[in-house]
Order: sequence, then C-alpha cells, then structure tokens
Amino acid sequence: MSQKTKGEAVFLRNYPKVIFFYPVFLTSLVLWIIQFVIGDDPNYILGYVWTAVFFTNIFVVAFDFSSTKFFILILLIVIVLVAMIFLILPNVDLGGSGDPFNIGITAEFYFIMTIILGLVLGIVVLNARFNYWKIEQNEIYHKSGIITSAERYPAGNLRIRKTITDVFEFLFLRAGSITLLPGKTDEVIVLPTVLNINKKADRIDKLLSYISVDEDESV
Repeated sequence: MSQKTKGEAVFLRNYPKVIFFYPVFLTSLVLWIIQFVIGDDPNYILGYVWTAVFFTNIFVVAFDFSSTKFFILILLIVIVLVAMIFLILPNVDLGGSGDPFNIGITAEFYFIMTIILGLVLGIVVLNARFNYWKIEQNEIYHKSGIITSAERYPAGNLRIRKTITDVFEFLFLRAGSITLLPGKTDEVIVLPTVLNINKKADRIDKLLSYISVDEDESV
C-alpha cells in the first residue's frame, strides 16, 4: 500500500471522572481574582455563583444521563434549584438578625479550591500522557506508566463500539466510551471516558478501512 493512503496512529486516553470538575476549577479561579480585587467582605453574589456551579457540577458527575427526556427533566430541576439559591435564599433570615442569608465565601477559600483542583486536574492530565492506548495498522499498543512494560495486541479484525453514556459528559468534553475488540483474542478493552469521542471513533474507522484494504491486497 502506498504511503499516501497509510492511516495515522490513533491515541486513546481514558480519564477518571474528576476531569469533569474543571468548571468548578475555572469558577474558583475567576471568583478568587474578582474577590481579591474587590477586597471587601465576602460578596454574597459570588458565593451563590460558586455554590450553583459546584452543585451542578457534582450533580452531573454523580449520575449518568443517557436519555434525552430524562436529561431535559433533570435540567429543569437543576434550573429550579439554582433559581432557589439566587432568588429565595437571599431573602431568608436564618439567624434572626434581620440580615439576608449570605454565603460568605472568602477569597482565601476560592484560592485554596483553585490550588487543590488545579493540582488534581494537572496530575490527571499528566498521568494520561503516560497511560494510553495506541492503535496502529498492525497492532494495538498499551503503555501504562513511565517505565512499565507495554502490552501489544494484533490489530487484525479489530472491532470497536462507541457509546455516549452520559449526555452531560458529552456536552462538557465530548466524552464517551470506546470498547476495543481485537479479533484474534478474547480480550475486551473498555475505555469508559475518552475525550473527543466522535473524532477518535472516526479516525479509528478510517484506520480500520486502511487495514481492510491492506488485507484485501495481500490475498
């Protein structure tokens, strides 16, 4: 087969669910800067914003939303709860002082959350650089760790399954699940959280079409 039609290798990296906490990280970073610039007492509006983002984020990570109708229902529930946080709680006097309910989040809290989440997400991304699956025309190569020995599987008759397991995860990072089924082994390789799932699946399909052409030419 000519070099012009040779398929490029496809890298697949599986990420833990904590990767979807990047909205809280970005929110903490932005609100820390704003609160630091303001420099006064904790701004209750910023506190409500952070609480709403954190609630929505942890709600998305905690559950799988595979059905579109269920997704719409849950989205409406989230909107109602967020509206309660912004419209009802500010007018509730829990302490009997006559002052509105205030989520007093300080700049130091935003800063600490930014550092913690940034450190965790940074380690996750760095770890993914050394733990990946590489699909080539002749083999499937699994690298795990910096000095760990690699695993290799034949790429002939490889089949894949692409699944969008969670609507929110797909919206957040275009994430989904890919299952690799090497044809000459009983191994089933499941990668539940692959980013840019559609693009990766399309590239694998194109690579497999090259493999099929090579096999036909060799007959």
